[in-house]
Order: sequence, then C-alpha cells, then structure tokens
Amino acid sequence: MKTLKDVPVGGSATVAKLHGEGALRRHLMDMGLIKGTPVSVRKVAPLGDPIELTVRGYELSIRKEEAANVEVL
Repeated sequence: MKTLKDVPVGGSATVAKLHGEGALRRHLMDMGLIKGTPVSVRKVAPLGDPIELTVRGYELSIRKEEAANVEVL
C-alpha cells in the first residue's frame, strides 16, 4: 500500500482510499482529498513535516501523520 507520504517531491498520484476514522477522515475530505482526486507533491519542509501538495488548483499543507492515512495509486 503506497500512501501520500511516500510520493516524492515533484511526483503525482491519485487518491485511492482514505483510512482513519471520524474527525480525521472528515477533515481530509473537507480539504478535497477524496477518491479519484489527482494530487502532486510540491515540496517538503526541511525536517520532513509538513508536506505541501497541490490539490484541485490550490496549495495544501498537511502533516506526515495525516498523509499516511491517504492511500494513493
């Protein structure tokens, strides 16, 4: 299973499934990370956390622990 935190800088992927429960899952969905959404990794902070993504035409920063709950293709 490949997750969003495994995608390298400059790489792209498509959201396949969201893991997690309750508020975390809802939070990810509210930010636009739903099944079938293309996502590209723009940059990663020097210490690796957070990760900056481009989703649906806007920039989104999420923590690595949140990115680990997003399964990608």
